[in-house]
Amino acid sequence: MTLTIRSLALTGALLAAGAAQAQDIFVGYQAPLTGTQSQYGEVFRNAATMQLEKFNAAGGVAGHKVQIVYEDSKSDPKEAVNIARKFVDDKRIVAVLGDFASGPSMAAGEVYGKEGMPQLSQTASHPDFLKVSNWQFRNITTQAQEGPFNAKWLRDGGIKTVAVIGLQNDWGLSATGEFTKAFESLGGKVTSTELFNPGARDFKAILTKVSQAKPDAIYFAMFYEEGALILQQAKQLNVNAKLYSASPFYAPKLIELAGPAAEGVLLSTTFVADSPLPNVTAFVAEYKKRYNSEPNQFAAQAFDAVGIMLDAIKRVGATATRAQIRDSLAATANYPGVTGATTFDKTTREPNKTLAKLQIKGGKFVLAP
Repeated sequence: MTLTIRSLALTGALLAAGAAQAQDIFVGYQAPLTGTQSQYGEVFRNAATMQLEKFNAAGGVAGHKVQIVYEDSKSDPKEAVNIARKFVDDKRIVAVLGDFASGPSMAAGEVYGKEGMPQLSQTASHPDFLKVSNWQFRNITTQAQEGPFNAKWLRDGGIKTVAVIGLQNDWGLSATGEFTKAFESLGGKVTSTELFNPGARDFKAILTKVSQAKPDAIYFAMFYEEGALILQQAKQLNVNAKLYSASPFYAPKLIELAGPAAEGVLLSTTFVADSPLPNVTAFVAEYKKRYNSEPNQFAAQAFDAVGIMLDAIKRVGATATRAQIRDSLAATANYPGVTGATTFDKTTREPNKTLAKLQIKGGKFVLAP
């Protein structure tokens, strides 16, 4: 009888140990999966699925698989806050990815900062995002970096005057403001700045207005949906200025929607799909195979964000706390992503990344001369 009891006890202990060994690790991901910006949430989830499956197939975290729990923020700050509270209350979740836009990311970040949850956004580029608390991270360049980079590019190319057209939201105001400040500091003149509300479709009045001053160039701070429309309408109005854009124009869909009107547009990006680097070619090939489309910058950013988060969790181990993962994220150095190597600054937590110059030529994105 004693032997039987001991055997049962041992069996129970082994089963319990096996269950603990097999226990999954959970990460939350908030993104717009429905609504007007759902196309971004879709590519985030596509890229995240690829990265997660690869990670788990390689053994996960000491044999423990990681699961991602998705919640639809609709890119709404109020909804983002509700999701943040839900994730914080779920004790299984050790870290969070997202949101998409800076507004919802910062709103949710207030909750994460107070409750001690590490948050890594693939796209929140507002300069104040990392100022919310010490729990926020991002792997995308900010407009504080991209704006001056593009301003210098224009000035080095002989552009003396520029009109700026941007989206009227947190990101758009940051993008137009940082570019304008840098361009003027380099001796350039901004002839006019025009902002439009999200969802606008008719840009002819704005284009006509900014063209009256005959600027050497027009700088677009918007996403590819509005971008395709404004490029078509600029072509219809025979706008002669050179056309430059912030990085959200880097999407194959822009060329598909705008057609010949996209020809000649210049833009900056951290991701180049036709890069010869092995990790980039492998990512692009797998993404095309799975989803029958070429990955854009947003897919690449999400792929790297998930990879950075999983790497941070793996370095700490399967029993990592939220605080330990936060510190592990902060220690990220030279993560070899498809958007380049990522290192978080020890003081600011800003990612140090390199921007590339692209041009749309022959219906394709190519490196600008």
